[in-house]
Amino acid sequence: MNRKFLLVIIVLASIGLISICYLLAASGKPQPGASPPSVTERLSYSTKIAEARRFVKENRHNDSLCFLINMNVESGSNRFTVYDIKKDSVILTGLVTHGRCNKNWLVGRRYSNEPGCGCSSLGKYKIGKSYMGKFGLAYKLHGLESTNSNAYKRYVVLHSHGCVPEGEVNPAPICQSDGCPTVSPAFFDKLAKIINHSKKPILLWIFDDGVVSRGN
Repeated sequence: MNRKFLLVIIVLASIGLISICYLLAASGKPQPGASPPSVTERLSYSTKIAEARRFVKENRHNDSLCFLINMNVESGSNRFTVYDIKKDSVILTGLVTHGRCNKNWLVGRRYSNEPGCGCSSLGKYKIGKSYMGKFGLAYKLHGLESTNSNAYKRYVVLHSHGCVPEGEVNPAPICQSDGCPTVSPAFFDKLAKIINHSKKPILLWIFDDGVVSRGN
Protein backbone atom coordinates (compact mmCIF):
# COMPACT_ATOMS: atom_id res chain seq x y z
CA MET A 1 0.00 0.00 0.00
CA ASN A 2 2.77 2.42 0.88
CA ARG A 3 4.57 1.74 -2.39
CA LYS A 4 1.40 2.39 -4.43
CA PHE A 5 0.76 5.62 -2.54
CA LEU A 6 4.35 6.78 -3.13
CA LEU A 7 4.08 5.94 -6.83
CA VAL A 8 0.88 7.99 -7.17
CA ILE A 9 2.58 10.98 -5.50
CA ILE A 10 5.56 10.77 -7.87
CA VAL A 11 3.30 10.54 -10.94
CA LEU A 12 1.21 13.54 -9.86
CA ALA A 13 4.31 15.60 -9.11
CA SER A 14 5.77 14.80 -12.53
CA ILE A 15 2.55 15.80 -14.28
CA GLY A 16 2.48 19.06 -12.37
CA LEU A 17 6.10 19.87 -13.27
CA ILE A 18 5.52 19.10 -16.95
CA SER A 19 2.40 21.32 -16.97
CA ILE A 20 4.30 24.26 -15.47
CA CYS A 21 7.11 23.92 -18.02
CA TYR A 22 4.59 23.76 -20.85
CA LEU A 23 2.79 26.90 -19.70
CA LEU A 24 6.04 28.84 -19.41
CA ALA A 25 7.17 27.76 -22.86
CA ALA A 26 3.79 28.45 -24.45
CA SER A 27 3.48 31.95 -23.00
CA GLY A 28 6.36 33.24 -25.15
CA LYS A 29 6.79 36.21 -22.81
CA PRO A 30 10.28 37.19 -21.64
CA GLN A 31 10.77 36.76 -17.92
CA PRO A 32 11.81 39.69 -15.69
CA GLY A 33 15.55 40.24 -15.91
CA ALA A 34 15.86 38.36 -19.19
CA SER A 35 18.55 39.56 -21.59
CA PRO A 36 17.37 41.78 -24.46
CA PRO A 37 17.64 40.51 -28.04
CA SER A 38 21.18 40.36 -29.34
CA VAL A 39 22.47 42.93 -31.79
CA THR A 40 22.44 40.35 -34.56
CA GLU A 41 18.80 39.47 -33.89
CA ARG A 42 17.76 43.12 -33.64
CA LEU A 43 19.40 44.19 -36.89
CA SER A 44 18.72 40.98 -38.86
CA TYR A 45 22.25 40.69 -40.20
CA SER A 46 22.12 37.14 -41.54
CA THR A 47 21.92 38.02 -45.25
CA LYS A 48 24.34 40.92 -44.87
CA ILE A 49 26.93 38.70 -43.19
CA ALA A 50 26.68 36.11 -45.95
CA GLU A 51 27.24 38.76 -48.61
CA ALA A 52 30.03 40.43 -46.63
CA ARG A 53 31.79 37.09 -46.25
CA ARG A 54 31.66 36.52 -50.00
CA PHE A 55 32.72 40.10 -50.80
CA VAL A 56 35.82 40.20 -48.60
CA LYS A 57 37.12 36.94 -50.01
CA GLU A 58 36.57 37.95 -53.62
CA ASN A 59 38.10 41.39 -53.14
CA ARG A 60 41.01 40.50 -50.86
CA HIS A 61 39.75 42.43 -47.88
CA ASN A 62 40.20 41.43 -44.26
CA ASP A 63 38.21 38.19 -44.05
CA SER A 64 38.12 38.07 -40.26
CA LEU A 65 35.93 41.09 -39.55
CA CYS A 66 33.96 43.93 -41.11
CA PHE A 67 32.26 47.16 -40.07
CA LEU A 68 28.49 47.35 -40.54
CA ILE A 69 26.29 50.43 -40.17
CA ASN A 70 22.51 49.96 -40.25
CA MET A 71 21.02 53.38 -40.93
CA ASN A 72 17.53 52.07 -40.29
CA VAL A 73 18.30 51.99 -36.58
CA GLU A 74 17.58 55.18 -34.64
CA SER A 75 20.61 57.42 -34.26
CA GLY A 76 20.47 57.27 -30.46
CA SER A 77 20.96 53.49 -30.54
CA ASN A 78 24.10 51.55 -31.36
CA ARG A 79 24.01 50.97 -35.11
CA PHE A 80 27.74 50.72 -35.88
CA THR A 81 28.82 47.10 -35.45
CA VAL A 82 32.25 45.53 -35.67
CA TYR A 83 31.43 41.97 -36.70
CA ASP A 84 33.63 38.89 -36.44
CA ILE A 85 32.95 37.11 -39.73
CA LYS A 86 34.67 33.86 -38.79
CA LYS A 87 33.10 33.49 -35.36
CA ASP A 88 29.71 34.97 -36.36
CA SER A 89 29.71 37.26 -33.37
CA VAL A 90 29.63 40.94 -32.48
CA ILE A 91 32.93 42.43 -31.32
CA LEU A 92 31.94 46.05 -30.70
CA THR A 93 28.96 48.34 -31.14
CA GLY A 94 28.68 52.11 -31.00
CA LEU A 95 26.78 55.20 -32.08
CA VAL A 96 27.33 56.78 -35.49
CA THR A 97 25.92 59.84 -37.23
CA HIS A 98 24.14 60.14 -40.55
CA GLY A 99 24.28 63.07 -42.97
CA ARG A 100 21.93 66.04 -42.60
CA CYS A 101 21.80 66.75 -46.35
CA ASN A 102 22.74 70.42 -45.86
CA LYS A 103 19.75 71.08 -43.61
CA ASN A 104 19.88 72.46 -40.09
CA TRP A 105 18.27 69.22 -38.98
CA LEU A 106 17.26 66.33 -41.24
CA VAL A 107 14.14 64.45 -40.18
CA GLY A 108 14.37 60.78 -41.11
CA ARG A 109 16.95 59.69 -43.68
CA ARG A 110 17.97 60.73 -47.16
CA TYR A 111 20.82 59.29 -49.18
CA SER A 112 22.75 60.74 -52.09
CA ASN A 113 26.02 60.33 -53.93
CA GLU A 114 26.09 63.81 -55.43
CA PRO A 115 29.08 66.04 -54.57
CA GLY A 116 28.07 68.74 -52.11
CA CYS A 117 24.85 66.99 -51.03
CA GLY A 118 25.83 66.59 -47.38
CA CYS A 119 24.01 63.25 -47.21
CA SER A 120 25.08 59.76 -46.22
CA SER A 121 25.72 57.36 -49.08
CA LEU A 122 24.70 53.73 -48.86
CA GLY A 123 27.01 50.99 -50.06
CA LYS A 124 30.27 49.21 -49.42
CA TYR A 125 33.46 51.14 -48.69
CA LYS A 126 37.10 50.24 -48.43
CA ILE A 127 38.72 51.91 -45.45
CA GLY A 128 41.79 53.69 -46.75
CA LYS A 129 44.79 55.48 -45.31
CA SER A 130 44.72 57.61 -42.21
CA TYR A 131 45.50 61.32 -42.12
CA MET A 132 45.27 64.25 -39.75
CA GLY A 133 42.38 66.58 -40.60
CA LYS A 134 40.33 69.27 -38.89
CA PHE A 135 38.72 66.61 -36.67
CA GLY A 136 42.03 64.97 -35.83
CA LEU A 137 42.86 61.47 -36.99
CA ALA A 138 40.58 60.24 -39.76
CA TYR A 139 40.45 57.46 -42.35
CA LYS A 140 39.71 58.00 -46.01
CA LEU A 141 36.84 56.01 -47.47
CA HIS A 142 36.71 54.61 -50.99
CA GLY A 143 33.18 54.01 -52.27
CA LEU A 144 32.94 50.69 -54.10
CA GLU A 145 29.44 50.96 -55.57
CA SER A 146 27.47 53.30 -57.81
CA THR A 147 25.63 54.61 -54.73
CA ASN A 148 28.84 55.85 -53.04
CA SER A 149 31.37 56.17 -55.86
CA ASN A 150 31.91 59.88 -55.11
CA ALA A 151 32.73 59.38 -51.43
CA TYR A 152 36.45 60.07 -51.85
CA LYS A 153 35.97 63.32 -53.79
CA ARG A 154 33.22 64.35 -51.35
CA TYR A 155 35.72 63.96 -48.48
CA VAL A 156 33.47 61.43 -46.77
CA VAL A 157 35.75 59.96 -44.10
CA LEU A 158 35.56 57.99 -40.88
CA HIS A 159 36.35 60.28 -37.95
CA SER A 160 35.29 61.14 -34.42
CA HIS A 161 33.60 64.13 -32.85
CA GLY A 162 32.78 65.06 -29.28
CA CYS A 163 29.12 65.62 -30.12
CA VAL A 164 28.60 61.85 -30.40
CA PRO A 165 27.87 60.32 -26.96
CA GLU A 166 29.78 57.33 -25.69
CA GLY A 167 26.61 55.38 -24.87
CA GLU A 168 23.10 54.95 -26.21
CA VAL A 169 20.68 57.85 -25.65
CA ASN A 170 17.63 56.61 -27.58
CA PRO A 171 14.88 57.87 -27.90
CA ALA A 172 16.92 61.07 -28.05
CA PRO A 173 18.81 61.54 -31.34
CA ILE A 174 22.49 62.36 -31.67
CA CYS A 175 24.16 65.05 -33.77
CA GLN A 176 24.22 64.85 -37.57
CA SER A 177 27.13 65.15 -40.00
CA ASP A 178 27.74 66.40 -43.52
CA GLY A 179 27.79 62.82 -44.78
CA CYS A 180 30.63 61.31 -42.79
CA PRO A 181 30.06 58.31 -40.51
CA THR A 182 31.15 60.04 -37.31
CA VAL A 183 31.60 58.23 -34.02
CA SER A 184 32.54 59.11 -30.45
CA PRO A 185 36.22 59.65 -29.60
CA ALA A 186 36.45 56.56 -27.37
CA PHE A 187 34.77 54.31 -29.93
CA PHE A 188 36.99 55.75 -32.66
CA ASP A 189 40.09 54.83 -30.66
CA LYS A 190 38.91 51.21 -30.58
CA LEU A 191 38.20 51.25 -34.32
CA ALA A 192 41.59 52.80 -35.04
CA LYS A 193 43.40 50.00 -33.23
CA ILE A 194 41.53 47.43 -35.31
CA ILE A 195 42.17 49.27 -38.58
CA ASN A 196 45.85 49.86 -37.87
CA HIS A 197 46.37 46.24 -36.88
CA SER A 198 44.77 44.88 -40.06
CA LYS A 199 47.12 43.86 -42.86
CA LYS A 200 44.31 43.99 -45.42
CA PRO A 201 41.66 46.65 -46.11
CA ILE A 202 38.56 46.45 -43.94
CA LEU A 203 35.06 46.52 -45.42
CA LEU A 204 32.76 49.24 -44.12
CA TRP A 205 29.19 48.69 -45.27
CA ILE A 206 26.52 51.34 -44.76
CA PHE A 207 23.01 50.05 -45.43
CA ASP A 208 19.35 50.63 -44.62
CA ASP A 209 17.30 47.48 -44.31
CA GLY A 210 14.23 49.25 -45.67
CA VAL A 211 11.90 49.45 -42.67
CA VAL A 212 9.72 52.52 -43.24
CA SER A 213 9.15 53.53 -39.64
CA ARG A 214 12.21 55.50 -38.64
CA GLY A 215 12.52 58.88 -37.04
CA ASN A 216 15.70 60.25 -35.49
